[in-house]
Order: sequence, then structure tokens, then C-alpha cells
Amino acid sequence: MCGRYNLIATGQQIMDHFRLLSLPGHKPDYNIPPGQKILAVVQLEDGSNGAVNLHWGLIPSWAKDRAISSHLINARAETLTEKPSFKKAYRHRRCLIPATGFFEWHATEAGKQPYHIYRQDKGMFAFAGIWEHWEHDQETVYSCSIITTAANNKMAPIHDRMPVIIMPDDYNRWLDKKNTAIEIADFLAADAYRTMQITRISTRVNNPQHNDENCLM
Repeated sequence: MCGRYNLIATGQQIMDHFRLLSLPGHKPDYNIPPGQKILAVVQLEDGSNGAVNLHWGLIPSWAKDRAISSHLINARAETLTEKPSFKKAYRHRRCLIPATGFFEWHATEAGKQPYHIYRQDKGMFAFAGIWEHWEHDQETVYSCSIITTAANNKMAPIHDRMPVIIMPDDYNRWLDKKNTAIEIADFLAADAYRTMQITRISTRVNNPQHNDENCLM
């Protein structure tokens, strides 16, 4: 799964990487948990790409309340076209979620050991995501979920799942709303984890209230 990540790039770095003209208020974040608004890149109505803030934890349009969001922070790639919670968003509302690293925990006899996974050059990358629009009792929420897949050989010693990473050359193809026959398998074929580094870190990151560079050490 993917339950925590970081985005410590500057606003200008994000705009340059994703070729954005503007960006909502942004500050580096070392420890991003579910249940809050996160930065995402979507295709706008005019066909251009834009940055928005989405609640991390998908709320399907048919949901009676927001409670379901805590169970839908991740969407399994294997069931995107089957699950009622995900299939319409997958066909019509895909997004990119900028990141500079993510955290995963490996279960040991001594407890869960956290690891930081990031690019060797410490540059930015993007998770594959889907987003939804939910309205109820005059409340409107735009929310999202990070897509995960089975761990590859590099990640398997730590966890059996990993977030899907979209390669920069595929950003526009992933976001294209007109591409409703999209196949997730096409994006899984790219070896996005080839340049990823895995580092064992302290348990400081376990507390989502901790949000500083020590979370990466």
C-alpha cells in the first residue's frame, strides 16, 4: 500500500517538472498522511494540465457520507475496472500526485521498521491516482486515491504492495480524459523503480505529527 509520503520540492520545482502555469499555496512537507488535502495534477476542462488540492481518501459520488474515504486511500490496479468505487474515476478522472519519496513499513519481531523510498537523484516523480467529485447536503469534496500494484523484486522484501509510478513521458497520456480505454498494464511495464533508493530510517516518521527533515533519517 501507500500510506505516507513526502513532497519537499519547492513550488517552482513542481511547476517546472509538471509544466504548470500556476500552483496552489505550497510548502515542503516531509510526512504526508491520508485524510488531508494533497497536491495533484489533473487535466482541466480546456485540455491543459493544472494543479489542484484533493482530499486523500476517495469519496465515491454515490457515497452517503465521507466516512468511506479512510478505507479508500489506495486503489488496487488489479481491480480498477471492477470496483464500483474506482471504475468510473479510472476511466474519466485520473491524476498525478507529485512526490519526492514515500514510506513503507516492514514487519519484524521487534516491530514495524520504516523505510524511505526515493529517487537516487532525490528528484520528483508522480504516483498514479484517480479522483472523484462528491456532493452531499451542500458540501462538496474533491478527493483522490493512490493506485498500488504488486511489489516487484526490489520492493518485495519490505512489503507486498507498492504505489504505481508514472514516467514523465507518460504524464499526458495518463491524464488524457479522452483516453477512456486506457490500460493500467501499459504503465506498469515501465521500470520506474530502477532508479529508486531504499533506505532504512528511524521510527520518527511513525508519528504523522512529526514533519521535518529528521523524518527522512
